[in-house]
Amino acid sequence: MAAPSSRPEHSTLADFLRILRQRWVMIAVLTLIVVSTAAVVTALLPRWYLAAAKVRVEKPEGAVKLFQSQGNVGYDPIFLQDQFEIMQAPKILHPVIQRLDLQARLAPMLDVAGELPLDVTVRYLVDQMLSLDTERNTSIINIGVYAQQPQLAADIANEIARVYSEDRIALATSEQTEGLAKLRNEMELQEREVSALRDRVEELRDELDLAGVDLNARYSDMEIETLRQMQNTLIALRVDAIGRKTRWERFRDIPFEDRINLINAELIDDGNIQNLLQAYLVADQTLTRLRGRLGEAHPDLVSAVNNREKIRQQLDGQLRGYESALEIAYKEAEARVAELERQLSQAKVDQILSARDRMRPFEEAVQQLNTANTVLTTLKLTLRQREIDFQVPKRTIELLGEATPPRRPSKPSWVINLVLAFVVGSLLGTGVAVAIEYFDTSFRNVADIESRLGVPVVGVVPWLAKAAEFDPDDMVASEPFRVLQTNLNLSLDGDQPAALSIVSAGPGEGKSTTVHRLALVMGRSGQRVLLIDADLRRPTQHRLGDWQRAPGMAEYLQGAQEWESVLQRDVAPGLDFIGSGGQGGFNLGMLHTKRLQELVNAAKGRYDRILFDSPPIIGVSDASVLATVMDGALLLIQHRRNPQAMTLRAQQTLRSTRTTLIGAILNQVPNDSGEDYGYYSHNYAYYSDPAPRKAGGASSRTKAKGPGRSDPSAEDGPERLDFQDPHA
Repeated sequence: MAAPSSRPEHSTLADFLRILRQRWVMIAVLTLIVVSTAAVVTALLPRWYLAAAKVRVEKPEGAVKLFQSQGNVGYDPIFLQDQFEIMQAPKILHPVIQRLDLQARLAPMLDVAGELPLDVTVRYLVDQMLSLDTERNTSIINIGVYAQQPQLAADIANEIARVYSEDRIALATSEQTEGLAKLRNEMELQEREVSALRDRVEELRDELDLAGVDLNARYSDMEIETLRQMQNTLIALRVDAIGRKTRWERFRDIPFEDRINLINAELIDDGNIQNLLQAYLVADQTLTRLRGRLGEAHPDLVSAVNNREKIRQQLDGQLRGYESALEIAYKEAEARVAELERQLSQAKVDQILSARDRMRPFEEAVQQLNTANTVLTTLKLTLRQREIDFQVPKRTIELLGEATPPRRPSKPSWVINLVLAFVVGSLLGTGVAVAIEYFDTSFRNVADIESRLGVPVVGVVPWLAKAAEFDPDDMVASEPFRVLQTNLNLSLDGDQPAALSIVSAGPGEGKSTTVHRLALVMGRSGQRVLLIDADLRRPTQHRLGDWQRAPGMAEYLQGAQEWESVLQRDVAPGLDFIGSGGQGGFNLGMLHTKRLQELVNAAKGRYDRILFDSPPIIGVSDASVLATVMDGALLLIQHRRNPQAMTLRAQQTLRSTRTTLIGAILNQVPNDSGEDYGYYSHNYAYYSDPAPRKAGGASSRTKAKGPGRSDPSAEDGPERLDFQDPHA
């Protein structure tokens, strides 16, 4: 059955903080790279200067109505949004481009020879240069323009403000101008009618010989009074018909696609149309927002398009209905006038048949003249009132401040770019650190090793920079190896001598350094130790101890020397040494097994521990041959170096040689790793003698110990540490 994975199912905040603490250098480097890149890019980007003009706008007054007062409307955010669209419309930008010659001035910015096309210039202005916003809950609009020249930014902003102001003023007066023109036209027609009626009265006066008759004379006759009342009513109906006709004709002449822009004016006061417009604008804003981040085929975008079109169709239907209502109202007014005229004509016919037939035509002509004069007087008064209103300044727009050339660029922003780069770099570094941690398959703690290999961890060696810095008399530095010695003594069979091989899965894991220090510590503790450099391909023990390399194992295995003749005695307190030999490239084979066994058997008669420095067990056959004659082997694993599969393969190789795997050694563990074994590293220093012992002090006391004597480290040394991961 495969060993269970040691990877935790749930990550905790403590795990995340541990990763940050272990990988902080990498996170800092990635953050620095991103920030440096952002700084270089920011330094190379072109400088954009922002100039802004400020204007205050109000909704326009309602359309000119003949017999109704006018009034202003209040703050409307939808109206301000409409003004943003107007400022970006070609009718505003085209004059700006022509006045400032922007087609030629913007061409170098786009690396275009000659002049830019007009549509490209408009698009570039809107997309890259123009920035519109409004101050909160006010009707003040800031017209901002970005440009690479400060003066150009100010010129464009001021020119847009001027052109927009001219357009607003023209819009505010256009409706009143149309109304005044209509009034003047009606007044001229009425004057011609009055002149014709006056001529008719004079003709009847001469024809009937009524010289000296008072045109203003009143008759008490009931029929005449009735005619007068009907005539007055007819005048009122005609005036009402004129007003209804004017409103209908004006609305009819407005292009259908432009009628939606008049809904906020007083020309259309229908509540349903106002509500539909609000819904249409909201749907249009929703569509604009979705289109910026969704594809054209996205269901939400398609639904938003359909919703806006449905509301537009309803709005168009309401506008058509409103036009029809105006026409119907006008025709009803005309019908009432026609009916009253018919009734009045019939009454006049009846009056003509009366006794006063001779005066009736004259009186009718006089009455018509008086009516026409009344209508003419009313039109003159109305026209005069509208002319006075027209002369009053229309404060629909006010320039609050002109744009000035900025002194410092607005884009790119060093602060924003560097802060964003720092945030992105930190997130990137953190993400890479977490990803490396997640995909790391090496052994990271004691629980990993014991659960995957099924053997105890007998030693944890902290990280040290150089082998030459090791001092056996330094209690803090030697304590991990004393713990390893104690655990080995407890794992082996009493005080029986044992030949041990320390192997590793691959090179560079610190195997030679670990066995060297362990041999020194064992010798200092009173045990008789023989250290043999069996890594004949890349020997290192003679360099670590500054001892002789030859003659050594190569000469002994070839039969050129006996083992006692290659033995270097007392290279350190309680320690003898056999080097690798002077023959380079020597390979161990099964033919050398007998000589190795003889060496091990002979050494057991003199030494408590025989330690072999073995080559890596994967890829080199020497370690497998050497393991066959050992009493046990220790598998050294460097912290976070090789994949677990590689270490498992090394364990399987040892099993194939039928070598007892006593345990594992976790090497080069960082003191700040945050794992549970980090506490043991701190405990080494905490429980050590603060006053280091003098060199040779231990050896003078224990050197007399010979084979078969009890190991004082087992009695006086620290207790065997149980390297179980409490989080496993």
